[in-house]
Amino acid sequence: MTTQQQSPVQEQTLEELCINTIRTLSMDGVQKANSGHPGTAMALAPLTYLLWTKYMHYNPRNPHWFNRDRFILSAGHASMLLYSMLHLTGYDLPLEELKNFRQWGSRTPGHPEYHDVPGVETTTGPLGQGFVNGVGMAIAQRFQASRYNRPGHTILDHYIYAICSDGDLMEGVTSEAASIAGYLKLGKLIYFYDDNHITIEGDTGLAFTESVGARFESYGWHVQHVSDVNDLEAVSKAIEAAQADERPSIVVTRTHIGYGSPHKQDTASAHGSPLGADEVLLTKRNLGWPSEEPFFEPEEAVAYYRQAVERGAEQELAWQKQYAAYTQAYPELAEQWQQEQSGKLADGWESAIPTFKAGESLASRAASGKTLNAIASKLPNLIGGSADLAPSTSTYMKDLGDFGPEENGRNMHFGIREHAMGAILNGMALYGGLVPFGATFLIFSEYMRPPIRLASIMRQKAIYVFTHDSIGVGEDGPTHQPIEQLASLRAIPGLTVIRPGDANETAEAWRSAITTEGPVALVLSRQNLPTLDRERYASASNAAKGAYTLSDSEGTPQVILIATGSELSLAVESGEKLRQEGIAVRVVSMPSWELFEQQSPEYKESVFPKSVKARIAIEAASPFGWERYVGLEGDTVTLDHFGASAPAGLLYEKFGLTPDNIIKKAKNLL
Repeated sequence: MTTQQQSPVQEQTLEELCINTIRTLSMDGVQKANSGHPGTAMALAPLTYLLWTKYMHYNPRNPHWFNRDRFILSAGHASMLLYSMLHLTGYDLPLEELKNFRQWGSRTPGHPEYHDVPGVETTTGPLGQGFVNGVGMAIAQRFQASRYNRPGHTILDHYIYAICSDGDLMEGVTSEAASIAGYLKLGKLIYFYDDNHITIEGDTGLAFTESVGARFESYGWHVQHVSDVNDLEAVSKAIEAAQADERPSIVVTRTHIGYGSPHKQDTASAHGSPLGADEVLLTKRNLGWPSEEPFFEPEEAVAYYRQAVERGAEQELAWQKQYAAYTQAYPELAEQWQQEQSGKLADGWESAIPTFKAGESLASRAASGKTLNAIASKLPNLIGGSADLAPSTSTYMKDLGDFGPEENGRNMHFGIREHAMGAILNGMALYGGLVPFGATFLIFSEYMRPPIRLASIMRQKAIYVFTHDSIGVGEDGPTHQPIEQLASLRAIPGLTVIRPGDANETAEAWRSAITTEGPVALVLSRQNLPTLDRERYASASNAAKGAYTLSDSEGTPQVILIATGSELSLAVESGEKLRQEGIAVRVVSMPSWELFEQQSPEYKESVFPKSVKARIAIEAASPFGWERYVGLEGDTVTLDHFGASAPAGLLYEKFGLTPDNIIKKAKNLL
């Protein structure tokens, strides 16, 4: 730093220098990219400075230290704020990455992405999701603390901090999550509402005039108000009061978007666009900044921030000493905890997977419930529940208790909050050590699409139990009968969808759900299905390959019938009738496209020989996507319309999901 640069620096206090370093790095990063959101980062610089230097416990050299405080930027568009903090406090994020903001191959994408940068706790950007992920983390923390903390040996004790915007709070998912967080008394949550009065279209008063504080008070949160985020003493008092309260806390914090910009502070233009080169220079001068050079970092400020490295190492070392004493006092608990943190499943859990007797008529949701209860006792970190549908989805784990305001059992009651349930599962998975699941009807997966997509992007283990999977819902009618949902879920990259065809395939589906990386959707029937005789038909364990030959005629098949779920028995019956007429038939059970696509080319050819062009896919859902398996010369017995209200059997008949129609189509192909 030159002598000319040093003199103005001394005119600012160290606090001002540190805060303005965040502001200038943020505006410079956005300006260089010519893309991004500078205003919120500039406004919130005092808050993040205070949190990261005075209150949060973290170790930049070990971002995954388990007892760290979690920081979530739910307002993910302000990503330069987070990147600036990670860089300044010594995480593995050099200045060059800030200069490459939003560029190909950089570690500073437009919105924070889990996996890309150490210290980013969750992928945010879709507003509201980070807010709810934090609720999931708080649930996971309390559940794990109840299992592992012991008197005199507290190994889990930290906070989840989050910054949320007006956009976050307008999204309905945050209302769902705030309601359940208040009910559960998740006191480790400390959130800050960035009350800047600005949206993209103008003043928030255009569409958002509610009292945020009153709203959260009604949810059972501890609510505080800070009239100026630049008043560090007031912010500090709010943080300390929040830490001392047993309720989840939100601090309504008045900020000024684009703080310091002479012409764009408190305007919508500071939200989602670069300030402009001239305005950046004017802002730096207005802030008394010592250099007009982009990405200038005063040595004093960097040195102060980098104290986090030594401080974090000391904090973790102190915790390691506590943990060492814990392992001496409770060696078995420590071993179990370490195993779960590593992602290893309990030894012998698969031996609990049940086998179902041939001939038994059982809905796959019921078979799923029996399987879940059988494996739950062997997997103590399996936790979940439903959106007020446990009796219907068969997802209640008997004798394992409930998770409530005063209880820490393994059965979650999410209430009728499907969207929040999905995002909470993501937070629980991100926290680590758990295998979370959530259940609802397949049709209501529509309410969960944003968190399902984010789970796929983040490659997080969340299991979705979707029951009532077809027109088999019957009398409930088309509003409750999924048609396009299977195709829609299969279109999500990284999501494994499994629709088992009988009870034993359902048991195998749970094995795959537990062991498969990334999120998994189990799609299950409401109506009873025949349990196939596995001495006559291929073993259900082949379902783990996604598709397999269930039954076959001698020699090369003339036609291949492909089915999933409740339509598998239709394919079996149709195949038997075609054989009686002298037609060589192969029946393929295909519970999972995604698992099948992971198999070798040789295996795929063994199931679907290229020489056999006559193929029919049978599924009580949209035909969309089946062309990849039936080809241009094949056909489908599917639905290209919505259902109707009537008994399930009659609907199958009226809509052509019958052996007669399948046989007719097969003969037409031949």
